[in-house]
Amino acid sequence: MSAESTPEAGPRDGRRRRTPHDRRYSGLKAMAWTVAAVLVLGGAGAGYVYAGLDGNLTSVDIDRLLGTDRPEKAADGSENVLVLGSDSRSGGNRKLGGGADGGGARADTAMIVHLHEGREKASVVSVPRDTVVDRPECAHPGGGTRPAANGVMFNSTYATGGAACVVKTVESMTGLRMDHYLEVDFTGFRKLVDELGGVEVTTTEDIDDPDSHLELAAGTHRLDGAQALGLVRTRHGVGDGSDLGRIQLQQAFFRALVRQVKDLGLLTDPKKLYDVADTVTRTVTTDSGLGSVNSLMSFADGLKGIDPGGMHMVTMPVRYDPAAPHRVLPWKEKAGLVWEALRNDEPIPRAATVGTATGGAKDVVSAS
Repeated sequence: MSAESTPEAGPRDGRRRRTPHDRRYSGLKAMAWTVAAVLVLGGAGAGYVYAGLDGNLTSVDIDRLLGTDRPEKAADGSENVLVLGSDSRSGGNRKLGGGADGGGARADTAMIVHLHEGREKASVVSVPRDTVVDRPECAHPGGGTRPAANGVMFNSTYATGGAACVVKTVESMTGLRMDHYLEVDFTGFRKLVDELGGVEVTTTEDIDDPDSHLELAAGTHRLDGAQALGLVRTRHGVGDGSDLGRIQLQQAFFRALVRQVKDLGLLTDPKKLYDVADTVTRTVTTDSGLGSVNSLMSFADGLKGIDPGGMHMVTMPVRYDPAAPHRVLPWKEKAGLVWEALRNDEPIPRAATVGTATGGAKDVVSAS
């Protein structure tokens, strides 16, 4: 996976309810990449194990909610998947989220996963949650619409209009059609890591972040679900305290996770595979196009040719916002190079990320 460039000089700084008939790839960020790694590396070709798990799935009809005023689908066979980790503070997530937010949900983790034609390579662009964006008009899940707004935080789009509003904002920002949507929340992430037996990482320096409830001495650790959640949410314990450093931790965690899933040998342990599959299908929310186990498995099976060496992971080109500590502004010229490359199904050029802000947490965590 390609490393990010050095930091820029600058300031520090309507979902359907589950039913018997309506029941993968926040993470890469790490929460959602956990699901991706299990399905692609552990589950592809083992669809028989998933029989009967359709009732676990929840889906959102993104196409119906957004209508036809959207970017066109690519004609070259490539696809874009928006992967979201939701920062809900309700239900089982309340104790896991930290902070004072007592309810609602935010787009805590977002990745645009571009699957290149032939499905042997993928380009992954992490969108910092603290990016200041222009949001289009969005329908509210509870009824009515919310008017377009300029200069809002990207992670507020979920609370404004749910998954469809996040997709609409990303499409407006990039000019790219999001062909699929996958979401995982805090509780599901924690349970899934525990089900996998934890993930081993090595930290090159001490991490102490009371906000994410994580304290690790430098060295090698096998993280359980709660610790893994703390790691992928840590921002004040590493780098410059911005979301950019956290993205680097999440990408490093994913590398460790991929190796962990490969080493588990899920296909040789049917009970373990079923338990993991049960957790995965209870954890994810998908667009309606992936809203059945058969559809999800068919999609995952088409990705099994992509290994970690075939993934190029970057952060959307941004600059620090001089007016607001820890917020960032899209670097429109460089971001344009990224979106143009993906639109043409080409590799992201190095010029798009050189000199952009990264958060300064590079190499703090590595796969053991």
